[in-house]
Amino acid sequence: MNNPLLLHSVSYAGLWGQAFLPVEGVLDKAVQLGFDGVMLMAKRPHTSVLDWGPRERELLREQLAQRNLRHLCLAGYCNLTADLEHGEIPHRELQVTYLLELVKLTHELGGTLLRVFTGYEHPTADPGRQTRLIIETLKETAQRAAMFGVTLGIQNHHDHAVDWQSLHDLIHAIGEPNCQACYDAWAPALQGVDLRTAARAMAPMTVHTTTADYQLRPRFRYRPDLVNYEVQTPSTLAVPMGEGLIDYPGFLKALDENGFTGSIAYEMCSPLRDGRDMDTLDRYARRFVDYLRAL
Repeated sequence: MNNPLLLHSVSYAGLWGQAFLPVEGVLDKAVQLGFDGVMLMAKRPHTSVLDWGPRERELLREQLAQRNLRHLCLAGYCNLTADLEHGEIPHRELQVTYLLELVKLTHELGGTLLRVFTGYEHPTADPGRQTRLIIETLKETAQRAAMFGVTLGIQNHHDHAVDWQSLHDLIHAIGEPNCQACYDAWAPALQGVDLRTAARAMAPMTVHTTTADYQLRPRFRYRPDLVNYEVQTPSTLAVPMGEGLIDYPGFLKALDENGFTGSIAYEMCSPLRDGRDMDTLDRYARRFVDYLRAL
């Protein structure tokens, strides 16, 4: 596979107590570890639209070019179904305005891809109404983003359209050529879905995928009244690529054979099995590059 490999800056954002690097440090780290580009977290402490004005954007674009990081994806953080209990609030207008600010940031940094989410299931509105809101919001955003040459990539992350069939349907319903999928393997793997079947179906509309590998850890709750344990939903723990439960060779091969030519990012956005210091982060990221190059 010759797909561009991107380092997701969330990996070095200091979340979950992990080691922190500012954006410029992430760029240097990407070069050092052999990545082709970066996926920048579009919120604090990295590239928030509130903090990155015209001068900062121009400087960052220059820094990307100087380091020959030719591939860029901006990672937006939206929840299109938030606060639906207050119908007087113009939710769609607020979300479109925010997403368009991210579109402009993507464009001004020299990128063409903005990763977006759908929405978490909201208890005060029926699923059909929430789906319509998501479709309308992303359709309007995509139409406006087209003027900047930016594609929206919907990641299968939030509750709505998190399964591949529903995401496939959603993108068809939106019906805009610059609204495609950022389809990942970890969600269907945890859902028990056949990864190759899903990848074959999603490949023609997938422009980017983000990877991380996980092992499951069992969880139990003690019941003193029964002097026994109740089985709980297992937790996940991030491990180096190739040591987890996700069949990435099969998933990526199915994507590749069915038309996928987009970028592949690596993220460390949860606790890691081996700790949270800089050496561990670097080792996991370097393992991803070696693993993908071998494929």
